[in-house]
Amino acid sequence: MKPNQIIIFDTTLRDGEQSPGAAMTKEEKIRIARQLERLGVDVIEAGFAAASQGDFEAIQEIAKIIKTATVCSLARASENDVRRAGEAIKPALHGRIHTFIATSKIHMENKLRMTEDQVVERAVQAVKWALEYTTDVEFSAEDAVRSDMDFLIRVFDAVIQAGATTINVPDTVGYSIPAPWGERMRELISRVPNSDKVVWSTHCHNDLGMAVANSLAAVMGGARQVECTINGLGERAGNASLEEVVMAIKTRADVFNLTTRIDTTQIVPTSKLVSTITGYPVQPNKAIVGANAFAHESGIHQDGVLKHRETYEIMRAEDVGWGANKLTLGKLSGRNAFRTRLKELGIELETEDLLNATFTRFKTLADKKSEIFDEDLHALVSDEFVSETAERFKLVYLQVASVTGEVPHAVITLSENGVENRAESDGGGPVDAAFKAIETMVQSGAELQLYSVNNITSGTDAQGEVTVRLSKGGRIVNGQGADTDIVVASVKAYLNALNKIQSKSERAHPQL
Repeated sequence: MKPNQIIIFDTTLRDGEQSPGAAMTKEEKIRIARQLERLGVDVIEAGFAAASQGDFEAIQEIAKIIKTATVCSLARASENDVRRAGEAIKPALHGRIHTFIATSKIHMENKLRMTEDQVVERAVQAVKWALEYTTDVEFSAEDAVRSDMDFLIRVFDAVIQAGATTINVPDTVGYSIPAPWGERMRELISRVPNSDKVVWSTHCHNDLGMAVANSLAAVMGGARQVECTINGLGERAGNASLEEVVMAIKTRADVFNLTTRIDTTQIVPTSKLVSTITGYPVQPNKAIVGANAFAHESGIHQDGVLKHRETYEIMRAEDVGWGANKLTLGKLSGRNAFRTRLKELGIELETEDLLNATFTRFKTLADKKSEIFDEDLHALVSDEFVSETAERFKLVYLQVASVTGEVPHAVITLSENGVENRAESDGGGPVDAAFKAIETMVQSGAELQLYSVNNITSGTDAQGEVTVRLSKGGRIVNGQGADTDIVVASVKAYLNALNKIQSKSERAHPQL
């Protein structure tokens, strides 16, 4: 590591996945991990191995395929967690175990029911267990923002002596503001013995909208690793946004005098992939990756940019990957060109049957729209993986009628475990009518929490990407669907969510 380099630790696959309904399949995690490696991320926190067998297997598969980045698994400070993490990262060329325990009084007394001495002892033991698997061990003091400074120093001193190589100071609850957070990092580094022997890290949540500002304040205070997620994804209000942290460091080199390994031209493609897979659309005015991030509506701004770009633009859109969605394929493209482009995008279909099925979908899409972009291919593959999973409900037939002055009506036929059923319903609009027709058959009892439509690319023939969020019995799932017909995309998304609701597999994540 260079003295002026910031380590970018991406936790999209772990902390980002804790967003309601954002759970990913193993295949989806692998696709994102490949793209994160292409992006130039230093550390990929691939999951929490002890949470579920699915998470364990996903981390293990990612550990097998990632060559340049460090693959990390989270583990509570318990022997079972640490050993599961160690086994999961075993195939990695560069593996890390990230163990943590709470250090604030409110957590120790009310959650852990442990004394300070017990917490220190457990933290040290967790590091020692982790060292049996790797020399790269990160320790985090959960809720460090509300922890006593003297106790934090005691814990960090003990785990450094035990062999931890990275010390993470997390604002678990998003409570801090920049100046005190930067000062806390500065004080810890100055007072903890042997602080120069470890990398200091920061992990900030966005509850007060200051995760990026706090992360950068920590960097100014001496932190050399920033933990963040693509699009700021994460539970509650999310985490520090990778793209904002990276571009702030790059754009304000005069202030930070620091660098990262990130290939910034891969930022927008990575953002779009994560958005497609998780079902979390990016708001248009989101910094760096929002559709309006480089748009100028004001006449004064437009005039200035035309005369000299830097009058109103502090970054070039091309530098973060905008304008990179070039036309790649068309309806005359062959199977080999299709396979090659998918590989260039980091998408590897494991079987010939899956490739053939996806290629068939591609040809169907190419008949509907003349220009096929990379974003279309990502959506196409996501749709194919959805169809490959065990589905209780499948769309067989859909007919909708929406006429001015008349009540919209939908007729739909579904296959439920191979048995076809037909229903029809009126609604406030064609989508509402279709959803009501579905519910007359399945009677899921689920509550619709979110319905969102996003165009995958530009143009009136663009695919519509629909996200549906359903809640039932305390469980929240996101369903996704893409099609040039927005009603069809909506039905696909609704059925995708229903199939997830039917699945009994759930994950339990810690909060960090």
